[in-house]
Amino acid sequence: MTTRILVTGGCGFIGSNFVRMVLAERPDWEVVNLDKLTYAGRLENLADVARDPRYRFVRGDICSPETVRDAMTGCTAAVNFAAETHVDRSLLGAAHFIETDMKGVLVLLEEARRVGLQRFVQISTDEVYGSIAQGSFTEESVLNPRNPYAASKAGGDRLAFAYWATYKVPVVITRASNNYGPFQYPEKLIPLFVTNALRDESLPLYGDGRNVRDWLHVADHCRAVLFVLEHGAEGEVYNIAGGNERENIEITNEVLRVLGKPASLIRKVEDRVGHDRRYSLDAGKLRRLGWEPRVSFERGLEETVRWYVEHEAWWRPIKDHDGEFRRYYQEQYGARLG
Repeated sequence: MTTRILVTGGCGFIGSNFVRMVLAERPDWEVVNLDKLTYAGRLENLADVARDPRYRFVRGDICSPETVRDAMTGCTAAVNFAAETHVDRSLLGAAHFIETDMKGVLVLLEEARRVGLQRFVQISTDEVYGSIAQGSFTEESVLNPRNPYAASKAGGDRLAFAYWATYKVPVVITRASNNYGPFQYPEKLIPLFVTNALRDESLPLYGDGRNVRDWLHVADHCRAVLFVLEHGAEGEVYNIAGGNERENIEITNEVLRVLGKPASLIRKVEDRVGHDRRYSLDAGKLRRLGWEPRVSFERGLEETVRWYVEHEAWWRPIKDHDGEFRRYYQEQYGARLG
């Protein structure tokens, strides 16, 4: 019997990598991709699978009950990647984050409950825990989101759990650390700095550059989500971590090294408000079930940098001709860069 899954936000960075992995590794599965195609969702991200008979694209908003009902028809499981995701954007305006990351989750959960979905995976984030000076967060740690994006994701995270606790909707929740890899919209640190450096433009590094993040290759994240989809326990939360904690200045210097660009491109700018100092996850729970990251950070970062070098035709139109990106960049960095 063919398995059909709904993937929301499948034209985004992580979602598109997940759709591609499922179609490649589960030949008897079908994928329905529901995506609104906002600024970071691009059909080009899945151009290579668009003609696959096991793949169906539905353009629409997860906040629309009618659209979600159509997309979820015949599906046995759903994975919700759809979200507003960038902290910097949430600081400029939080309303869209609340709408998508909370109301959209509600609409999906209601439909999952109505049709009796067999599995619902809610993609959350390590940012729901807040900052940690020492040690690592476990799944039992208190949530302490410190910016509008993190708060909206915490809301969706806990709403999904509530639908399991109250209605026994078979929910599983994942919280992953910072992702990197191909097809990431060039507003996030690594693709922004790579593409700026390729054009000898300044790399706007917040504060002292010593904020720490754990880095997880998108392929390892997708393998973890697929693993949880098939083997995770209902009502459980699973941290997904790469085990690669790095300061932002380290990442910046490594990008410049791979590209052969000078450190003079680094421009330290005014820090963003409420900038969490350090994130760190303990992923022991998932590792004990059998998942392990496969991509070393050194190899993964170099391959990612090379991907942007070789796919200029993918990112250059965004930076040169996408009015949304240019407005955001000017609003976020214009005054900081002077």
